Amino acid sequence: MSLVSGRESAVQAVAQRRRRERILDATVALAREGGYDAVQMRAVAEDADVALGTLYRYFPSKVHLLVSALARDLEAAEPLTREPSGDTAAERVTELLAATTARMQQEPRVTEALTRAFVFADSSARDEIRAVSRLLVGMLAHAIRPDADPTPDDLAAAAVVRDVWLAALVGWVTGRTSSAEVSRSLETAVRLLLAPGG
Repeated sequence: MSLVSGRESAVQAVAQRRRRERILDATVALAREGGYDAVQMRAVAEDADVALGTLYRYFPSKVHLLVSALARDLEAAEPLTREPSGDTAAERVTELLAATTARMQQEPRVTEALTRAFVFADSSARDEIRAVSRLLVGMLAHAIRPDADPTPDDLAAAAVVRDVWLAALVGWVTGRTSSAEVSRSLETAVRLLLAPGG
């Protein structure tokens, strides 16, 4: 590859990343205004200033868009979780879940849209779903064992906590559970899984 074509390729890659970010920014802005139903592909394309065909090349559906936005949100939050507070695994995981849940509850329409997309996603969005799952398990496993590589048991416990957290979040966005009930469910799951003696 020549120096010129290499430079052009790098410039193109930067432009593609910026375009992708604009698309995800537009998606979140629409969700903030009206939740899941407000995120329409044509509206996203218009707000992101991209052609509709370009949008579909990046994201084949609304679900792909929103689950990718969820992954980006978790990636942005991950550095904030690198120094978990608490003396025990249960305390650190509880603190991480409380902080993450509280942050998401500050944007209820966005959280509703992202959570619904995650629940609705089918096998066509498996890569996006796996990315979100990996991020969540990684964050939780680091809180369980911040100073060493997680064990298989740590990863298994993190996966169970992830599933309980997602189920609790679904209950909250659908109005079936309150914020207090979400907190109690998470604290109970963490205590049973991670506290010495359950």
